[in-house]
Amino acid sequence: MSVDNINQERFQTREEYKRAKAAEVPHAHAGQERGTAVRAAAETGESRHAVQEQKAAAAEKERPKQRVRIRMIPIWLRLVLLVVLAAVCLTAGAVVGYSVLGGENAADVFSGSAWTHIRDLVEKK
Repeated sequence: MSVDNINQERFQTREEYKRAKAAEVPHAHAGQERGTAVRAAAETGESRHAVQEQKAAAAEKERPKQRVRIRMIPIWLRLVLLVVLAAVCLTAGAVVGYSVLGGENAADVFSGSAWTHIRDLVEKK
């Protein structure tokens, strides 16, 4: 993941990201700006540490709040849907296999004698 992708996660829309990206100072001039801030701090008698703290405080204020992800379908409902869909698929597969491939009546899949016969075939009794 590139640095741009990490920074992009702070914004809610692509337009906000583009505006912030256009407003940023190019990286080539960042060193010059830092040097200017340090020189100004030296002239006023502030320490380099104080300047860094001010920059950190300004960055904190500029940072937007983290977005909270709200799931459309809760995890517990996803698990229930998974079990239900698995049962439906198994039933549909048994019906298709028994009626189309086996040539029998599709309703006979749900009878106990059909499953006894299938189990006997599998166990070779």
